[in-house]
Amino acid sequence: MPTLIPLANVDADLVEQLLDRAFGDGRQARTAYRIREGAQWLEALSFAALDDDDYLAGTIQLWPVALTDPDGRNHPLIMVGPVAVLPEKQSEGYGKALMLAALGAIDAGAALPQVMIGDPEYYGRFFGFTAGPTQAWHCPGPFERERLLVRCDNPAILPEEGMLGPWPAALAP
Repeated sequence: MPTLIPLANVDADLVEQLLDRAFGDGRQARTAYRIREGAQWLEALSFAALDDDDYLAGTIQLWPVALTDPDGRNHPLIMVGPVAVLPEKQSEGYGKALMLAALGAIDAGAALPQVMIGDPEYYGRFFGFTAGPTQAWHCPGPFERERLLVRCDNPAILPEEGMLGPWPAALAP
């Protein structure tokens, strides 16, 4: 079983190296990076996984984002990801442990809907994410509509239409 620690306790350069290995060249050009551009990840909800030798094997970051509806109102959300695991450690439970830790750290009484770009079968089956409510949502870059997922106790509260982007109040000065 991986050892989970707060991501804030890990050297930022090590995190960047892991992300490079997990996602390859050009990862910063992905749409998910545009959605959270300028925001800072949420320390209390972001974790690192260490292997048996205490080496960094995986990370998860959660971000403050918003869905801006057609009337210009911002609806806050939490963006899940990237969920990154070293290629040689994938399928060993690191990603699932990171997801459980991050989602478990969200205060159920004050939980904001969570959004991510990911595999609908995996994230739906294990974590309750679905693409149903996001069909008229837009992103600042290319994306596969069936991979834009949301997790929310009451999807009726979500705007049917909107553009995802960073939560304006969370942007770095």
